[in-house]
Amino acid sequence: MTPLATTPADILRFALDAPAGEAVLVTLVGIAGSSPRALGAQMVVRSDGDYRGSFSGGCIEAAIVGEARSILRAGESRIVRFGAGSPYIDIRLPCGGGIDLLFTPRPDPGAIAATLARLDAREPAAISISGAGITAARSAATCGWSGDGFLRPFVPSLRIVAMGHGDALVATARLAHFLGADVRALSPASTDVAGLAAAGIAATPIDHRAPPPLRGDRWTAFTLLFHDHEWEEVLLPWALRQPHLHVGAIGGAQSRRDRLRMLRDKGFDEPTLAHFRNPAGLIPATRDPATLALSVIAQIVAAYQADGAGAQKQAAETVGLYD
Repeated sequence: MTPLATTPADILRFALDAPAGEAVLVTLVGIAGSSPRALGAQMVVRSDGDYRGSFSGGCIEAAIVGEARSILRAGESRIVRFGAGSPYIDIRLPCGGGIDLLFTPRPDPGAIAATLARLDAREPAAISISGAGITAARSAATCGWSGDGFLRPFVPSLRIVAMGHGDALVATARLAHFLGADVRALSPASTDVAGLAAAGIAATPIDHRAPPPLRGDRWTAFTLLFHDHEWEEVLLPWALRQPHLHVGAIGGAQSRRDRLRMLRDKGFDEPTLAHFRNPAGLIPATRDPATLALSVIAQIVAAYQADGAGAQKQAAETVGLYD
């Protein structure tokens, strides 16, 4: 199953896989008015014109490719404005805004490889981009200019651990995988495991008597999709005690009451229970698996986006990039 869209890590890998010296990293470093992409969005253009990433719905990509190939020949980085205020008067963004793009020819493959290695290890990373090229950093709290360098932070991909059985689990795991999340599906049903594995999704059988050998982190969401809620006796407390971005479980009113009683009996405090999504999802009382999957995944993605959006917006306002 092909993911829905290109991820930031995919763009870096496209640069790393380019023949030596035949790629340009393009980074969005300034916004005037509005922009379809956020500060720090990136695109990589190869010498043959092939590229990954975008900054609009297709309005300016051809011009960016042409500019990147010209800069690659010249061998010098530069910042180019597109849209409002640009010298290219025939190239405009439909939103009426302007964006400043930093073109970096021949980005250091060692810096890119180090960044990808940190992300693969589920650790935050960053690159600093300047006229001299790019360097890898362990992490950065905000996205924006720092001195003469532009800091572009990266966080590990969203990981979704979906536990359950039947159509609710299968639909949720497939939708999350299509979105591009790192999905781990856990089910007691061999048919669920086999079907998801055939679709390229990491699927593992589970036993209700013991938690799986997984470890959460700040970018991991746990969602329980059991209709037989006896499975939650072990798995839900295990998930809540893991480092996590989100923990949620489906179920009707009586199931929710029973669940909270069980968690209180196991010693969970009220702040933990208040953070727990009970029931999971944004759409109340969903009755079909596809809508349930959409409801649950949308809630998880909102939490993942909120985790980094505040810091990025603060950095942009500091350097005056938002009107």
